[in-house]
Amino acid sequence: MDPPANAGGTDLITCGTMKVEGTHELHVLRERVYALLIDPEVLRRCIPGCEALEETQEHSYTATIKAGVGAIKGTFKGSVHLEDMRPPEHYRIVVEARGGPGFVKGSGDFDLEDQDGTTLIKYAGEMQVGGTIAAVGQRMIQAAAKMTASQFFSRLETEAKDH
Repeated sequence: MDPPANAGGTDLITCGTMKVEGTHELHVLRERVYALLIDPEVLRRCIPGCEALEETQEHSYTATIKAGVGAIKGTFKGSVHLEDMRPPEHYRIVVEARGGPGFVKGSGDFDLEDQDGTTLIKYAGEMQVGGTIAAVGQRMIQAAAKMTASQFFSRLETEAKDH
């Protein structure tokens, strides 16, 4: 009989690569949306649970984020890097973070389309989760990722209207 997948401890639990994608429409000009999406102070305020986002070099940051899924919560510290930047239509974000509940690694592409004064944001990415947090399962993690994305875009829309 094979031992359970986590027989060596919870650090061995890993969810496979998960895809996260969706769209969101903001009633703001595309150039403005792009500027907000690359502003570290705006990102810090919009990312749910973000306690700190500090620039280490151009378009690279260290981040501290409180996050969790279900009953498993904790603080993650890691790096965020923006690349493949083509203002005002595209960029890629790469994130790696570790914390008490495990680790998260992922990347995502943001494509912004101008639609008569509104902006359609299409996002698609992949992420891997490991450690204790992976024990909650892929469905719960994906549901939490969708909810986090929704909160992020709601906050981004508020930021756009406030400035």
